[in-house]
Amino acid sequence: MKKVESKAGMNASQRITNQIAELNDWRGKKLAQLHKLILEAAPEITEEWKWDTAVWTQNGLVCSVSAFKDHVKINFFKGASLKDPKNLFNAGLEAKATRAIDFDEDSDLNEPALKELVRAAVDYNTANNQKK
Repeated sequence: MKKVESKAGMNASQRITNQIAELNDWRGKKLAQLHKLILEAAPEITEEWKWDTAVWTQNGLVCSVSAFKDHVKINFFKGASLKDPKNLFNAGLEAKATRAIDFDEDSDLNEPALKELVRAAVDYNTANNQKK
């Protein structure tokens, strides 16, 4: 995993770790689970901090994770182009390019299916960047 330095002097990994620590409730736990899952699914992925949120890139934008008052969201920037055989996408279904998954406090993470989506997003970026 590559780390990108942010404007605040902390690298993205440090900012993500800080965000997880600051959210000392179920949202922090979900963020930590998603963070670990993304890194396991795509070890060569780059962590960045953009738009005041955690973003992962590899040959382009892959996904972002954000915490809100009542849910945690993982957004796939090219989600509309990805197959979702486990029907995980439950937010942004009408968006032109993106798709997202919202998790509330009681939501379980389907780790194998989520890892599959992360890998599919990386593969999509790789295939489409080689065509250019």
